[in-house]
Amino acid sequence: MESDFLPRAGLQTLLDILRTAGYRCIGPQLQDGAIVYGDLARVDQLPLGASDRQAPGSYRIEQGRGPRYFAWANGPQTLKPWLFVPRESLWRVDASRDHGLQFTSTENAPSQPLAVIGVRACDLAALQLQDRHFLEGPFRDPHYAARRSDLFLVAVDCSHPADTCFCASTGDGPRADAGYDLALAELDEGFLVRAGSERGAGIAKSLKCAPASTAQEKIADDEWQACSRQQKRHLPSRDLREALFANLAHPRWDTIAERCLSCGNCTSVCPTCFCHTELDDPSLDGSRSEHVRQWDSCFTAGHSYIHGITLREDTGKRYRQWLTHKLGSWHEQYGRSGCVGCGRCIAWCPVGIDLTEEASILCEGETA
Repeated sequence: MESDFLPRAGLQTLLDILRTAGYRCIGPQLQDGAIVYGDLARVDQLPLGASDRQAPGSYRIEQGRGPRYFAWANGPQTLKPWLFVPRESLWRVDASRDHGLQFTSTENAPSQPLAVIGVRACDLAALQLQDRHFLEGPFRDPHYAARRSDLFLVAVDCSHPADTCFCASTGDGPRADAGYDLALAELDEGFLVRAGSERGAGIAKSLKCAPASTAQEKIADDEWQACSRQQKRHLPSRDLREALFANLAHPRWDTIAERCLSCGNCTSVCPTCFCHTELDDPSLDGSRSEHVRQWDSCFTAGHSYIHGITLREDTGKRYRQWLTHKLGSWHEQYGRSGCVGCGRCIAWCPVGIDLTEEASILCEGETA
């Protein structure tokens, strides 16, 4: 794929062009010991020289290594909070003496288009799954659709995987192959730029970059291929439906339950989880009530509560629901696994439960 070369100083030009085009730019920044998204106006807000060290139940930032802004794997945030937001009003009802009850659908579109800088390949793959859920089929979600239509994505190829990453085994990285407007491959002296949409091509043209050299292309290719080889974790197979459902009574579920806290961290940081609950939030004077959607987790007791019965009353059943749905029945719904190999659930689990390890044990002897 042909690329142009953007000198390192030109990254500020890219931000300026996007902001002039009306986009609110957000990008990765260091905050409270983690790399998270925040409003981005200047490149000096990016995590220059930062790297991350991740392991089961562990996430640490190390600083002062080299000239790069994106020499790290990922942080706890994904694209999900910007599209499927943690809490939003879907509709409201107002009481009136003259007109009875009046129902109004609430609109939650962003005030301006959003450009996200530094998106990784695993999160682009996760976004495609979120799109399948919220945009396709007979029930298109208007709130998600409004935010999605104005989203501009600047991807960055991964060159420094964390110990918890396994996107190469799921086929979702480390190089961004689709779903972006612009993609960057970071070198020490600058960036290789690829356009993935008409909007992206227009922005790339405004950068007035020179074509990348063959040597620069080779460095970028070598780096993402090395990133792929460095990943040691993997799932037993990309399709674990039969293996998991053949082992619903496996004793390992109880072993996991002894460790799992049912805290829901894994579902919060997972870029593809979309479980939610809906509730009514009335005003104190009774004049108005809003119907609200907010994130939920299959690890909460209320998630499986139906007519006085909690169907998954213990942690073992809740973890089993999460894993069998994510790696098994998603194939029936979306034609692939719900895991994109980002490894966040491993790093951000307080007790360090490793999805790849548990899946391998549960499916031992059942997969090729």
